[in-house]
Amino acid sequence: MFKEYTQYDGLALAALVNAGEVSAKELLDAAVHQANQINPKLNAIVHRFDERAYNAAQTGLPSGVFTGVPYLLKDLSFSFADEPITMGSRSVNIISEKDSEIVKRMKATGVNTFGKTNTPEFGLIITTEPKAHGATHNPFKKGYSSGGSSGGSAAAVASGIVPMAGGGDGGGSIRFPSAWCGTFGLKPSRGRNPMGPNLGEGWEGAVADHVITRSVRDSAAMLDATSGAEIGAPYVIAPPEGTFLQAAMRAPRKLKIALHQQSLIANTTVDKEVMTVLEQTAKQLESMGHEVVPAEPNINIEQFWHDFIVVVCAHTAFTIDNIEREFGADHIKNLEPQTYNMALLGRSLSAVDLAHAKHGWHHSQYQTGLLLEDYDMILCPTVPTPAVKHGVLPPSRMDEMMMRSAEVLNKGFNMGRYAFSSGMIEKLSAPVLGKMGFTLLGNITGLPAMSVPVGMSKKGLPIGMQLIGRMNDEATLFSVAGEMERAGLFTKHAFEK
Repeated sequence: MFKEYTQYDGLALAALVNAGEVSAKELLDAAVHQANQINPKLNAIVHRFDERAYNAAQTGLPSGVFTGVPYLLKDLSFSFADEPITMGSRSVNIISEKDSEIVKRMKATGVNTFGKTNTPEFGLIITTEPKAHGATHNPFKKGYSSGGSSGGSAAAVASGIVPMAGGGDGGGSIRFPSAWCGTFGLKPSRGRNPMGPNLGEGWEGAVADHVITRSVRDSAAMLDATSGAEIGAPYVIAPPEGTFLQAAMRAPRKLKIALHQQSLIANTTVDKEVMTVLEQTAKQLESMGHEVVPAEPNINIEQFWHDFIVVVCAHTAFTIDNIEREFGADHIKNLEPQTYNMALLGRSLSAVDLAHAKHGWHHSQYQTGLLLEDYDMILCPTVPTPAVKHGVLPPSRMDEMMMRSAEVLNKGFNMGRYAFSSGMIEKLSAPVLGKMGFTLLGNITGLPAMSVPVGMSKKGLPIGMQLIGRMNDEATLFSVAGEMERAGLFTKHAFEK
């Protein structure tokens, strides 16, 4: 077996395959061994198809930048032909009839996919603790959250099972678990990667699919391979000058960076250790020749969370309705309480409510755009705290009882609208939304944003910092991240402890 497997990133492993120094089968042997040893402790992978991957390794994988590299996909938006997709739900178990467009493009790079990773139900909360598959543990500390909704992918990468894995981000779901698991995670600009063919966009454009990686250059090389409009795409955005991989390998010009320190969700306390890492990162960027200046986007934080919840609840209702129409009522019998209630809320909203929320999104986009006229990018924490224990972020039993009572009460009057007006939604969503106080900005605006693994807490848990770029300027983000990585600022991975 190839014992040095975890010492290489994806591009380096592919180079070894290309040079004939190691075979795709040997790499898969190493990945399967890692998965067999580690996954029972982590619960990062929920579906395996090793035999299919071995057949692919033996019959020949596509010739691309990642030929032979073992790979995993998040079990949510990535449809992989002839394999099940559960979306983290006890109610869904569908065999995908075809590859989604981004999976086609990922396959063309030569990756060898052998499994799918854990995710919360429909990716709706930012901890991976679904009732369908159980909790994914943080690779640095058992019993702690790996984040979400791409928590299974982040844990698999951080623990050394694979050098990269597919992830999706609708409210921070690539960046959030990257911060808590000590990996690199970039959410591309709105429209950079395809969402089809079944969707034109997710959550009004908030969702972007990409990868979670250990190295900056793997993320850049994969974005080179997957980006670009597809048939029916609602957005067609300009390609970069040169390639993203080239950008990741070169030093950036001197940048003016806004230091964003105030959460955009009210009553959110930023942990002292996180603030210390933020200050340290700002100083490190200044030592590299960049200018870092305190500056905040002029956003109405009382409206900010409300507009996001309205959009997500409306789309949750659509998702549940769509599954029921296409696959039957049996597929939605066992929804988790928070999922059912988000759908209930979505059904209680009007088209005017959704239009108001999208108008609020535009205000946030405009104000952030004004800030980025004066600054090249924004530096802030990815998450206000290091990882928390399991059981902290999912709804408590009492909250679930309240949610189930809402189902009964809704038969008598519009409980959904009352829940918004009474403040119940704000109370129930506060624990989760508070943790998303810095990541949501990238999704609402559609701006590219990344989490870089640059700090550790006293308990030995990773702390990530976020950089948000100008629209369509992933290249500058990759350049800064590559510069930080080469300077040795990235923390060690879980398997290097």
